Amino acid sequence: MTNPRSRWLALYVLCTGMLMIVLDVTIVNVALPSIQSDLDFSPAGLAWVVNAYLIAFGGLLLLAGRVGDLLGQRRIFVTGLVVFTAASVACGLAPDAWSLIAARAVQGLGAAILVPNSLALLSHAYGDHKSRGRAVGIWAAGASLALTAGPLVGGGLIALVGWRSIFLVNLPIGVLGLGLTWRYASETAPASQREIDLPGQLAAMAALGCLACALIEGGAAGWSSTLVIAGFIASASLAMLFIARELHAAQPMLPLSLFRHRRFALTSLVGLLVNVAFYGLIFVFSLYFQRLNGLSPFATGLAFLPMMAAVLPVNLVAARLAERIGAPATIAAGAAAAALGCLALLGIRQGTSYAAIFAQLVVIGAGLGLLVPSLTSTLLGSVEKSRSGLAAGVLNSTRQTGSVLGVALFGSLVGQSDAFVAGAHVALIISAGLLMAAAAAILSARLFDGRP
Repeated sequence: MTNPRSRWLALYVLCTGMLMIVLDVTIVNVALPSIQSDLDFSPAGLAWVVNAYLIAFGGLLLLAGRVGDLLGQRRIFVTGLVVFTAASVACGLAPDAWSLIAARAVQGLGAAILVPNSLALLSHAYGDHKSRGRAVGIWAAGASLALTAGPLVGGGLIALVGWRSIFLVNLPIGVLGLGLTWRYASETAPASQREIDLPGQLAAMAALGCLACALIEGGAAGWSSTLVIAGFIASASLAMLFIARELHAAQPMLPLSLFRHRRFALTSLVGLLVNVAFYGLIFVFSLYFQRLNGLSPFATGLAFLPMMAAVLPVNLVAARLAERIGAPATIAAGAAAAALGCLALLGIRQGTSYAAIFAQLVVIGAGLGLLVPSLTSTLLGSVEKSRSGLAAGVLNSTRQTGSVLGVALFGSLVGQSDAFVAGAHVALIISAGLLMAAAAAILSARLFDGRP
């Protein structure tokens, strides 16, 4: 893909796919009260509307990245678009709660197929470090715009048409993406190795599912509940089984040798910590604005608009800033800024005026916009191109694992209306601590030997 025009059009295609995926992570949050009322969800069950998607998304990313390496990333990317679009239609037509949760899981499968192959196609199209960093900045800007625009778009659609429209809107976008992918994205050469580690994949998904279940039920049933304790034990056992499998498999799903590279290991860890905080807080504040402050879905979407306005321009300048001060400093600055924004929100109560939290939301959005492009570009540059699909899968798998944990944990903290504010405060403190830990980890490790 040497033609600059073709490269930019391919980048546009990849951004379109990511827009659909990330939009569906946050767009659902605004619709949760409407979905709960229409399909008779329990408070704990409501978290599964988000987490069914995130578990399938995070749990299958590594497998999807590996399949793309083996069979060609464009072919697998197109398959993901078809699965995601069809599942979106099924979500929009779901007649009951369990049908919606099942369709959301299939949607997560489609998202898992799309993300690592999207990044791998981008990595192949932009070979040198500088152009790849800027392309990732644009790709991340589209993803971050969708992330923060989700509540606004969802609120508008719900007000005009109803909650089912937030899923059905993916149909025309998906069809457009399919046509553009075939026209402008170039296929990659398949890898020589053909083995896929299905036992490792099943163990990883089961461990994540058990952990999410334990966290979600912990808030409703109590942390000393037999079911909750059993969930934590099962998750730990399955995680150890997964590690043992990866150490001895001939072709492991996740080669643990990758984590011997400090740059790769730390960027993966930071991705997990950041998403626990950010996605968990999106879930909490979507409920806060509607349940405690009585805002409509559309007004709730507008309340997230400052965050959207901050993320996009910062994404676009992050790559240039990283060229000047280095990727580690850029990532750490973004994480520290978001942490300060979380701490500054600790004064929220029921009825807190929007003016009192406006600046904090802007700071959190800007922090996210600053760190994601550098984080993504750094990890992609830490492995050879033949493993770019796997590397993209690892980064996004750790990030989506963080999203699952954030929604499950923070959802359990705010599940009871009478304790919502106290739970939100705990969620903010946890988020600030995780973000500061991410900044400290990046700064304490010399990812680059003195060079940006």
